Amino acid sequence: MIRIDAVWIATEPMDMRAGTDTALARVVRVFGAAHPNHAYLFANRRANRMKVLVHDGIWIWLAARRVSLR
Repeated sequence: MIRIDAVWIATEPMDMRAGTDTALARVVRVFGAAHPNHAYLFANRRANRMKVLVHDGIWIWLAARRVSLR
């Protein structure tokens, strides 16, 4: 299980084609570093897809999800 102590939500949309390196570069540019046990949430412009980048202290994890609003 991955422990998450804080969640940060991006205010600008992100291209969902972006991979782990691009998402991590954005986190580093905004926050200075990806902090251990923090999650960073990104959405696309239409807000129907999201990605979560999590640093567990050792690894960087990236999960993607399509949101259905039905």
